[in-house]
Amino acid sequence: MVGRTTSAGKLCRFAPTPWTEESEEWQALDQRLPHDHVARLVVAGVGRLDLDPLFASYLGVGKRALRPDLLFCMVLYEMYSKRPSPAQWARDVRESEPVRWLLFGMEPSRARLYEFRDRVAPFLEEWNAQILQLAVESHMATGARAALDSSSVAAHASRRQLLNEERLQKRRQAIDAGLKSLQGGEALSSRPRWLAPTEEGLRRQKRRYQRAAEVLQERQAANDQRRSDKRKPADKVLVSVTDPEAVLARDKLNVFRALYSVQLLRDLDSPLIFSYDVSTQNNDNGVLEPMVERMTDNVGRKPDVLLVDSGYVSLRHLQFCAQASITLYGPCQENEFSVRNGKKTQSNQHTELPKSAFRWLAEEQTFECPQGHRLRFSNHQRQRRTDHAISLAIYTCPAEHCLACPRQKACTRTPQKGRSVSRMENEELLDELRARMETGEAKRLYKLRSQTVELSYADLKEHRGLRRFHCYGRERVQAEVGTLVLAHNLIQVQAHLCRASAAAAAGERPPPVCAA
Repeated sequence: MVGRTTSAGKLCRFAPTPWTEESEEWQALDQRLPHDHVARLVVAGVGRLDLDPLFASYLGVGKRALRPDLLFCMVLYEMYSKRPSPAQWARDVRESEPVRWLLFGMEPSRARLYEFRDRVAPFLEEWNAQILQLAVESHMATGARAALDSSSVAAHASRRQLLNEERLQKRRQAIDAGLKSLQGGEALSSRPRWLAPTEEGLRRQKRRYQRAAEVLQERQAANDQRRSDKRKPADKVLVSVTDPEAVLARDKLNVFRALYSVQLLRDLDSPLIFSYDVSTQNNDNGVLEPMVERMTDNVGRKPDVLLVDSGYVSLRHLQFCAQASITLYGPCQENEFSVRNGKKTQSNQHTELPKSAFRWLAEEQTFECPQGHRLRFSNHQRQRRTDHAISLAIYTCPAEHCLACPRQKACTRTPQKGRSVSRMENEELLDELRARMETGEAKRLYKLRSQTVELSYADLKEHRGLRRFHCYGRERVQAEVGTLVLAHNLIQVQAHLCRASAAAAAGERPPPVCAA
């Protein structure tokens, strides 16, 4: 048990457990618990972690706290067993035999479990790095090949409590009026159901609504910067009061609600997750580089091969991969989901002939139109993207060719000016990716993406309960994902070490690592 691997000097600062390994109650549970039970894997895996930062987070004064190492084992077991809420943990403390076995008879309150969930959050990334380094040392993973993907997960906030600026200001005024009444010794009359009944509750609401107002102001400013045809009416820009950081968008069931985007970087050759993150944007712009850097911190290297979907294929990401010597595989502009569901192929909104119909002549540094005419360089432009700017070279077909062209109507609405086509700086990286994706090797390799990272999302959502978060705010959401990833990696690594140890004892070769 964990108690055997923890020094007595540390444990003397904490309350003794009701049971020990010699207690009849614990021994009865131990006899009923299968030898290969997940709870036993959790205990063995946690015994490999450095828990000193967790022990040091307790001041050691006042009433002695419960054993944090045992609580941590319980949390990992519960998260892996599709019970991610501290409210569920509080019930299992009394009803679940594996949990009672893990806790040695301790019965922490619901409030203490919520507090402990927040206490372990700062240490999760370091513990996950320790497990991954152990996997590399035991030759379970090399980190040479990986797949990156994202998936939206519903925030804990209600999808029915989304406010625009007008409604938000009215509620803030009601909170101020309620505070003024209570401070003056008056009772709240005809209080709406959403308004807190106490002065302390109103103060908490005021802080929360202040934060929501700040986020809404940022969204209004971003909306004002959009093109007029993309801009929303001011009253349609909304915010969730309980979880203002969450982005508002439609999920895969077409429900408009508050969402977080979960990013996973998964090994292709083992079931391990190398890095994770939670973002508050509804796209994958600019996330590849930090995910790879987190993997480098955890594993000690960058991947040689990286599989992504079309959302990650951008010039910025390709430039980073080229500098980091990473071979990127992913569909350009379209993906298999779009094709399979009959989506319209990407093209200019005013033309039927897309840019892909124009052939780039690298030797001449110009385009050739479908009718065989050369375009001429016109000028340079600089366009602003969400978080960076790109440089474009504009090439235009001479007007005399466009005016006489039989495909004029499908190509341009202004033949007297000539059809224009742009080319980004370093766009040859996209050309190389397109050529690479046409090879048989790339097609075979890319199939591994659905068998690895997409399978990890299916496992987290179906078997671990990650269809909706059970806390508010990005920091706690990040911790919930981090705990799930740590539980997954820890159990996979410990199971592998157990199999390898059994094989060594029998004089057999170590079993192969299964990626799925």
